[in-house]
Order: sequence, then C-alpha cells, then structure tokens
Amino acid sequence: MLPDGSLADRVALITGGGTGLGRAMALELGRLGAKVAVVGRRREPLAETVAQLHGEGFAAPADVRDPDAVAAAFDETEAALGPVTTLVNNAAGNFLVRAQELSPNGWRAVVGIVLDGTFHCSRELGRRVIERGDGNAQIVNIVASYAWTGGPGTVHSAAAKAGVVNLTRTLAVEWAQHGIRVNAIAPGPVDTEETRERLWPTEEIRERLLRRIPLHRFGTEEDVAHACAYLVSDYAGYVTGDVLTIDGGAWLEQGMFV
Repeated sequence: MLPDGSLADRVALITGGGTGLGRAMALELGRLGAKVAVVGRRREPLAETVAQLHGEGFAAPADVRDPDAVAAAFDETEAALGPVTTLVNNAAGNFLVRAQELSPNGWRAVVGIVLDGTFHCSRELGRRVIERGDGNAQIVNIVASYAWTGGPGTVHSAAAKAGVVNLTRTLAVEWAQHGIRVNAIAPGPVDTEETRERLWPTEEIRERLLRRIPLHRFGTEEDVAHACAYLVSDYAGYVTGDVLTIDGGAWLEQGMFV
C-alpha cells in the first residue's frame, strides 16, 4: 500500500466515478492525497462519491461520448481543483448478448462509451498537458482480460476494449516525449453488484467462473484501486505502455487447468 500523501500533487479525473470500480479508485486516490473529480452521466452517484472523499473533490456530470461535454468537464474540474494531471478512463457499458442478436444501437452504445469515450478524454488531457509543457501526467485505462482472448457474449465490449489496449500502447509512445505515461489495467472477474447482476446472475455461472481462477476467488474493487494508485504514482515512473492483468491467474488458463 502506498504511503499517505504520495499523490498529493495529483489532480485526478475519473470517468464512471459514481459507482463500482470508479468510486473505489476515486476514494483510494483521494485517500493518498490527490484532488479528485468524478465524471458520469448521473449527478446523484457522483455527489455521493464526492461526499465520501478524503480531501478536495468535484463532480462533473458529462457523457464521455460527447467530446464537447468532455472538454466542459475538464474546464469545470480545472476551475475547481487546478490543472488535471491524472486521468482514469473507467466509464464502460456491457451486457450479455449473442453477436447475432446485438442491435446496431447496442453496438454503438458500448463502443461509444468504451472506445470513443477513452479517446475523447485522453485527447483532452493530452492536449492540455502538451500545451502547458509541464509533463508528469498519467493515464490509466480500464480494460478487461477478454480484450485479447475474446469474450463470447460480450462482442461489443471485447472489441472496444481491444481497441483501448492498442490506443494505450500507441499513446504511450506518442506522448512519452511530453512526460505523459499511459497504461491500462485488465481486471478479470471483479465481484460487484453490477457484475453479479449482468455477468454471473446464477450460482452455476459463478461457480464455473471460480473453477477457472487459480486463486479461486473473484477480484475486489480494492484490488483494482490499489493497482491504479500504483500506476499513477511515482513508484511506476518508468512504466508506460503496459497492461497490468489482475485476475488471480485466470489468463493462464489455456487448457492448462481442469
């Protein structure tokens, strides 16, 4: 665990920060001293996150699919907290559906949030940091381990997150000269209220997933929040373009485990 105050010089903007992983990461970065803005479409959960933060916080309602709304959220955050140094692209959408049954609107909704939203927010931070010329900025993108294995039933999300992995690596190279580090976290199954409802709604599905995880447990929101804190901290100052997998060893299951 990082020491208290280790992120005191950070102003972090976290998309999808009103619930789940976004809230957990917001609270952890705030605990470590960062000023934190949370972005999402619904004002109420954002306000709830801000109320729980240690230190300064700000709620900036916005739809990450809209680049003008993203720019406005950055403007409001910087007016309230100062120049944004740290971006966590966590906003996502997902639901189980067979590819042949996925509507064009369903495809656009998920890809728009995950891939387009990550680009819009990253571009906004990149432009501002490059214009300021002060460097020492960080981006962390939340993807998933099925970004490289594929994910039956999640064709929209898997394709979008695979795009985000490539975006992560491309921006890491392009923006290294400006002092912007870009990394990603690929959580495996993380046990949250939303995932229990949407991705493993029955005990049978839950047990089948657990059998494929060597550590034989689901991840927690704290697991992801601690990894995010590390990647945006100076402890990871020589890490860029990487994808940190947090899945209890499940990615190793390529016919090795019964």
